[in-house]
Amino acid sequence: MDCSILNDIIKSSKNILIISHVNPDGDTLGSMCGLYTAIEDNFNKKCDMMILSKIPAVYEFLPNVDKAKLIGDYDKSREYDLVIAVDIASLDRMCDGKILFEKAKKTVNIDHHKTNIGYADINFIDFDASSTSEVILNCIEKMGWKLRIEASINFYVGLLTDTGSFRFDNTKPSTLCWASKLVEIGVYPADIYKKVYESDSKTIILFQAYCVSRAKFLQDDKIAYTIVYKKDMEKFGAGDDAMEGLTEKLRGIITTRIAFVVKEMKSGGSKVSMRSKFADVAEICKVFGGGGHKFAAGCTIKASPENAAKRILEEINKREI
Repeated sequence: MDCSILNDIIKSSKNILIISHVNPDGDTLGSMCGLYTAIEDNFNKKCDMMILSKIPAVYEFLPNVDKAKLIGDYDKSREYDLVIAVDIASLDRMCDGKILFEKAKKTVNIDHHKTNIGYADINFIDFDASSTSEVILNCIEKMGWKLRIEASINFYVGLLTDTGSFRFDNTKPSTLCWASKLVEIGVYPADIYKKVYESDSKTIILFQAYCVSRAKFLQDDKIAYTIVYKKDMEKFGAGDDAMEGLTEKLRGIITTRIAFVVKEMKSGGSKVSMRSKFADVAEICKVFGGGGHKFAAGCTIKASPENAAKRILEEINKREI
C-alpha cells in the first residue's frame, strides 16, 4: 500500500469526515478516534467523526470519542473534500452515512475484513492485519507521523478488542510488536483491560446470564445459539451494548464449534452475530449480505428471529464443522 497517497490527500483536504460502522465496537471506535487524533497532532486539523448508533458505555473513556456525533446531527446535503470509512466491511454498514460518503470529492476505505470489495476511490485493505487499527498504524509508520499517547490509547483498544485480548488467531507478531510500541509510548495495559473488560453493569451481567440460560444446543453441542427478543431487552432495561461479548460466551463452551446470537431488531428483521472455532462463518454471513472475519462475522436477515435462526442453521448444515 502506498500510504503517501493517504498522507497527501489528508494534507490537501480542507474538511474531512471519518465514519465508523453501525453498532460500534472497540476497533471501529479506536481506529476512528485514533486517526482523528493523529491527524490533529500531525496537521493541526480537526475532522468530523460520525457514529451511526450509540457508543457503548464501555468505550466512553476513549480520548476524543466525545467529539463524535450521531448521524442525525449531520447535514446530508454537505459535500466533504474527503470521507474516510474505518473498519467498514461493506457500504450497508454505513447506513445513511453512505449518502455523505458518496457525495464526497474523495473517499478512502481503511479495513481488514476479507469480505471488503474495495468500494472507495482509494482503498487500504490488509486482510492479514489483526484490526483496522493495525492497518492505520502501519500507514502512520510509513508516513512518518508522530504518535502521541491519546492516539496510542485508541489504537491499543482496537488491537486489544479485535484480537480478544490477543487470544484469537488473528494475533500476529506484528500485532504484538505494535502493542509493545504503544506501551512504550505510555499506554498502560492493565488500566485499559479493566476499562474494557471489567466495567460491565449489573444489568448487562444479569441480562447475558438470562440469554445464555435460554441457549439451544445441536449436533452433540457443537452448535450453540440463543435468540434475544425485544421484550427480553425491555425486561432488563438493556441497551445494544448489552449484546457485546454474548456470542463469545457461547463459543467459550468447550464443545461449541459454532455459536450465534439472533437479535430481534426494533425496525423489523433480525441481526445475527456469529463466532466459530474452526468454521468460516464469514462465508455463512456472506450468503445473507453480511460478512466479517473467518471466525467472527455478522449479518442482517429480513425475517423473524425464529426464521432467521432456521436459515442460519440450514447454511451451517451445508458445511462441515
